Amino acid sequence: MKKAEEQYSASSIQVLEGLEAVRKRPSMYIGDISERGLHHLVYEVVDNCIDEAMAGFCDSIDVTINEDNSICVKDNGRGIPTGMHPKEHRSALEVVLTVLHAGGKFSKDSYKVSGGLHGVGVSCVNALSDLLIAEVHREGKIFMQRYSKGKPTSQVEVIGECSDTGTTITFLPDPTIFTQTTVYKYDTLANRLRELAYLNKGIHIKLTDQREFVDEYVQDENGDSKATGRKVLKGEEFYSEKGLQEFIQYMDAGSDHLIPDPVCIESDKIIPIDIALQYNNGFSEKIYSYVNNIHTIEGGTHLQGFKMGLSRSLKAFAEKNKLLDKFKGDLDPADFREGLTAVISVKVAEPQFEGQTKTKLGNPEVTSAVSQATSAAMEIFLEEHPKEGRVIIEKIVLAANARMAARKAREMVQRKTVMSGAGMPGKLADCSERDPEKCEIFLVEGDSAGGTAKQGRDRRTQAILPLRGKILNVEKAAGGKALDSQEIINIYRALGVTVAKEDETGEKHMDLSRLRYHKVVIMTDADVDGSHIACLILTFFFRYMFDLIKNGYVYLATPPLYLVKKGKEEVYCWTDEQRAEATQRLGNGSDRGVTVQRYKGLGEMSDVQLWETTMNPEKRLLRQITIENALEAERTFSMLMGDDVPPRRQFIEENAHYANIDA
Repeated sequence: MKKAEEQYSASSIQVLEGLEAVRKRPSMYIGDISERGLHHLVYEVVDNCIDEAMAGFCDSIDVTINEDNSICVKDNGRGIPTGMHPKEHRSALEVVLTVLHAGGKFSKDSYKVSGGLHGVGVSCVNALSDLLIAEVHREGKIFMQRYSKGKPTSQVEVIGECSDTGTTITFLPDPTIFTQTTVYKYDTLANRLRELAYLNKGIHIKLTDQREFVDEYVQDENGDSKATGRKVLKGEEFYSEKGLQEFIQYMDAGSDHLIPDPVCIESDKIIPIDIALQYNNGFSEKIYSYVNNIHTIEGGTHLQGFKMGLSRSLKAFAEKNKLLDKFKGDLDPADFREGLTAVISVKVAEPQFEGQTKTKLGNPEVTSAVSQATSAAMEIFLEEHPKEGRVIIEKIVLAANARMAARKAREMVQRKTVMSGAGMPGKLADCSERDPEKCEIFLVEGDSAGGTAKQGRDRRTQAILPLRGKILNVEKAAGGKALDSQEIINIYRALGVTVAKEDETGEKHMDLSRLRYHKVVIMTDADVDGSHIACLILTFFFRYMFDLIKNGYVYLATPPLYLVKKGKEEVYCWTDEQRAEATQRLGNGSDRGVTVQRYKGLGEMSDVQLWETTMNPEKRLLRQITIENALEAERTFSMLMGDDVPPRRQFIEENAHYANIDA
């Protein structure tokens, strides 16, 4: 029994003042303090600029990554007010930057709609920054104030005169908060800014990276890119004149379209609604939903309304034109969305999100508004374009037939899974441990490497499933065909899970309660074929087992590329730089007497070597597969694994300098 002085009492209650709560529990406000949270700081500041744009006061946003990894965000909006706040008795600029839930977004007179619903954005950025400088151009003057870790280190000062308006926020993330990394990734920021440009047509958004110089290219008279021989700062400008129509064309660039142009839907009767959709010959459904520029990953009432309106209008068109007379069976709502790419963007004055993360919209009135707008616009489109309508209905009927075939295949898979007591695949070498959190399974390329892995593994916690050759490219296969593949059936059976099912909102989810391994490791050869096989497996997981990726269960093994030897000394190397360093070290400055073995296949290793380099938890390097940007991942998978060749060729040409081509 502890002494009374050490027990829980009134003095144990802490009251955190100002922004102390943000610094104490930053993950509550920005999600986490990893790379994702670091980039979220930029999004919070940019969202404020976008809110000014949506209110009609801003059309230019500049984002700069400075050499020291600080960020500068500049807009040409009205500028944050700098006058004395009537209640706080200090500058409104300081109030906005140091007080949680302070801002113009709670006043309908200032902003009708806003992405920063909770009003904690820029103050959180300030709290988590080692240094923040706010510069405001307003009323002909330039105001500036400096902060550190959320506290002002100077007064609001007038440092000059100006003829423009706007706000510039420069901040340097606090390394004591972001302990994993404070280095910004250009591509991560570019993807989000590109997305915002499409969602808010007419806004110029520029990204510049002061850390890197790249080759300058110009277009010649034929429209081809040509190097000028000069180096310029890395950067690009994002601008969209047609908004979601261009967004769809960008996302669906790697697909073979069923209709020539996207269908665009705009309405502002109840709430502003902007939708664009396109059908292609693929088999996946790609729908992206946004509320006030926030990507609602889990959908919500706006997505539900869109699905209802789309199904209703297409079914009515098919019945009116007697296009289903020869079809035997019932149409499922999912049939209407196979091969569909769509973007839904709504602006809601007071959005109700399920949870602080803003991933699912809950406003019930949005369902009927989006459903009616979608249905009305699609009816007009189908009436004016009956030929395209018939092509879409033919696609829907094919999807229904494939679904019925897939259901039979799914039932077969479910009957053969461990849950129905049918046992494991014959090639599976299972582990003895039964706690999924302690178990891992290696999906290994080929029987030869599988045999080596079985000999080298830890039989207590590591299972091995050899895969024969290259599994089916599910990006090009209908659902029924994908589930006819024996290798894919074996993966389901080994993992102990069944095919994902749709919930009441139409979202597909897997039951992971019977998942037998919490680490699913893809282990392929370190060559071009091995990379292709890994990509095929990842495509399967992305399309059919996304919940595994979402929950962090999927990993890539990284076998070494080289073994450098001199006498009895051996060094394994994973990069060319490591190989060069090891060669020089073992050879005492030269390569005399040093041999280098290039591993092209796992089968070239002994079981001891494979264990020591790739499977031993104490020494190995596993790369966890995460989806930071599901939208860009969707586009990349479709482009690389789909049917359309030109976008894939362009991607390879643009990224060829990153590739290591095996001799």
